[in-house]
Formats: sequence, structure tokens, C-alpha cells
Amino acid sequence: VQLVESGGGLVQAGGSLRLSCAASGSIFSINAMDWYRQAPGKQRELVAAVTTGGSRNYADSVKGRFTISRDNAKNTVYLQMNSLKPEDTAVYYCNAVVRPTATSTGYLSYWGQGTQVTVSS
Repeated sequence: VQLVESGGGLVQAGGSLRLSCAASGSIFSINAMDWYRQAPGKQRELVAAVTTGGSRNYADSVKGRFTISRDNAKNTVYLQMNSLKPEDTAVYYCNAVVRPTATSTGYLSYWGQGTQVTVSS
């Protein structure tokens, strides 16, 4: 299973970016799809998560500014980021919890390679 992220870049404070993450490979079903981020010198933290059924959770620091969504038919998750702040600067990682085949007994967690988001003040 491979996760390919795109959409990162450099933006001024107050601007917007949209991240995408497409999963491919041996996938029977995907449970949760999440976005994490890691700033220099800090631990990786959960930013937003969405289940197959559409339930969403957000870190307090991004509530009201970020929106996570997914296209189950395309095995793709998105993160719309508005009103960006310099403290949002980090490498953003996509994570998917995948059931590889119909006969798999459990789910496995996969990570993307990360995409850099830099917000200038």
C-alpha cells in the first residue's frame, strides 16, 4: 500500500492550502484516514481524522480553520487549510488504516512520505 501526498508549499499567513493523499495498492477497505504534522523539534501530532462513515475529529488548534474530507471511491483524503498561521508550519503526513484483502484478519497502518507546509508571517 502506498500513500502519495500533494499540495504542500509556501503561503503567507491568512492564506489557504489544500492537501491531498491518495492510497493505492492492495486495499480491500480503509478504516480511518488521518492527517498528522510534525514541526521541527516537536512530536508528531494528530491534526484531523475521518472515518469511513464520515465522522471527523480535529485538534483544538485547527478547529474552525481546517476541514478534512475523503472520497472513498478514490481512496483519497483531503485537508483544506484556511486562515493559516506561522505555527501551522510543519511536515504534514497522511495515515491510513487499511484492511489489505478480504481474508485479512486485521488492519495495518500506512504512512505517506510527508509534504512540507510553510506559513510565512
